[in-house]
Parts: sequence; C-alpha cells; structure tokens
Amino acid sequence: MFEGFVEERRAGDGVELRLRRSGEGPPLLLLHGNPQTHAMWHKVAPALARRFTVICPDLRGYGLSGKPPVSADHAAYAKRAMAADMLALMRGLGFDRFQVVSHDRGARVAHRLALDAPAAVARLCVMDIVPTLHHFESTDMAFGMGYWHWFFLAQRHPLPERMILRDVEDWFDLHTSREPKDRGFFHPEARADYLVALRTPGTVEAICEDYRAAATIDLEHDRASREAGQRVTCPLLALWGAKGKVGVWYEPLEVWRRYAGGPVSGGPVASGHYLAEEAPEAVLAALDGFLDAP
Repeated sequence: MFEGFVEERRAGDGVELRLRRSGEGPPLLLLHGNPQTHAMWHKVAPALARRFTVICPDLRGYGLSGKPPVSADHAAYAKRAMAADMLALMRGLGFDRFQVVSHDRGARVAHRLALDAPAAVARLCVMDIVPTLHHFESTDMAFGMGYWHWFFLAQRHPLPERMILRDVEDWFDLHTSREPKDRGFFHPEARADYLVALRTPGTVEAICEDYRAAATIDLEHDRASREAGQRVTCPLLALWGAKGKVGVWYEPLEVWRRYAGGPVSGGPVASGHYLAEEAPEAVLAALDGFLDAP
C-alpha cells in the first residue's frame, strides 16, 4: 500500500502525528474515520498523488499519533483541538491554504476546521456524515438503535474501554459491520494497521474520549458557532453510502446547506459506510469534478 509515499512524524498542536505524504501540486489533506487510521485511504491516495501533494495523517488519539490522557472535560479530544492539529501540521509543511477530503470522525474534524480557519480550507469533502449537532438535535429511536455506538462510547471512563479491551479484534469486527461484512472486507495490510493501533496503549481511551467530546464540549462549540452565524464558507461536497443510513435518516444536501454559506453538492455512492475502501473509483470520480487541480 501507499507506493511512493513517505511515512513520517510531524508536529500537530501539542501532539506528534504519524502521516504518509506523496505527490506534487496543490496540497490535499485526507482525514480518516473511526476506528481506523490513515491507511483507509490506500485505494485513493496514490491516484490523488498524481495531481496533488497528498498528506494523510492519523488523527490525535488514533493510529500511531500522540494520545492525550482522559480528562474530565474531554477538551483534548474536542474537534476544535483535533482541527488545530491539522492546521499546525499543514502550516508546518508550508501550506497556509489547502483542500480537505474527509470521512466519518475525520469529517467532523474537517467541519470544525472549516469553521475555525475558513481562510485555510479552500474546498471540503465530507463522507457519510451530517453535522454532529444535527444528529443530536434530531435524535430518534432509529438513530439511537442504528448508531448505538455513539452512546456506548460516550459513557464515563472506563466503562466502554474495559468492555472493548477484553477482545479488541472482536470489537473491531462488530463495530465495523454496520452493513454485514466478513474479516476479508478490509485490505489485510490496512486491517493490520487498524488492529496494531487499537492495541497500542491509549488508543481505545482516545476513541471513547472523541465520542465523549462529541456529546459535550463539541456541542458547546457547535452551538456557539451557530449563535455567531458561522457557516462553512468554501465549496462543500457531501458524499454518503447508498447502502448506509445517512441517506435514509436525512436529506444530506439539505442538511448541509443549513450549515454552509457556500455551494453544496454531492450525492450517494454505491457503497456502505466505508466509501473510499468499498467504492474508490466512484469516490475518485466525484473528487475529480470537485477538487481544484492543475
């Protein structure tokens, strides 16, 4: 995987980040979801690196990036803190303005990044999410049953951690099977990277802190942004898996237009939740018509 990419460690905003980087051209930041690492981009990153300088980091807490400890306010895993990592990383690489392609939790980080640093984000693609605030403010039984892991992972420390750590691999397989899949679904090297990360001390705690932050401090930040009239100002592309629930529970483009001041486009992809691994050609085709490239 990632032929032609270099693996390195760079400074975020107070944590060290593992990343892979390759290519020349406009800078493009790829942000992964939970419970994965940057390895989820292995089918699309090499193609994008033909036209862009592609940077694929592990989010703080995830993969082999730095893992701040559990805290009472969960502030170290607020999407604001995770977004600040990405801004520091890209500036450290010499990029003050860049495009972002993001999935799942990484898309929530990217949404906050676009709000907190609008001058930095030129274009934003989010995959298989609507804003966190919208999820919580429109929660019903279908969401609670379908995305039950949001409420499980957000329980107080160390309840979910203890349950997960009894058998991390079994939890990974159950957690990633929102649409049924066998152990051969993920590329073996990607799966191995995900499991190495999950077995690294602090990762499971970090994942739970991410979800605790989403249910507490992130909502405070999101409501403050709404009160201040902050919206995503750059062009936004929203993609979602046609086999998943986002397009069943919501009208994603309509939802995103409430949170964006710029143009919003996108649509469903013939996949489940893991778009970049299930339908990489469709994802690349959508990005080809959206991203700015030479």
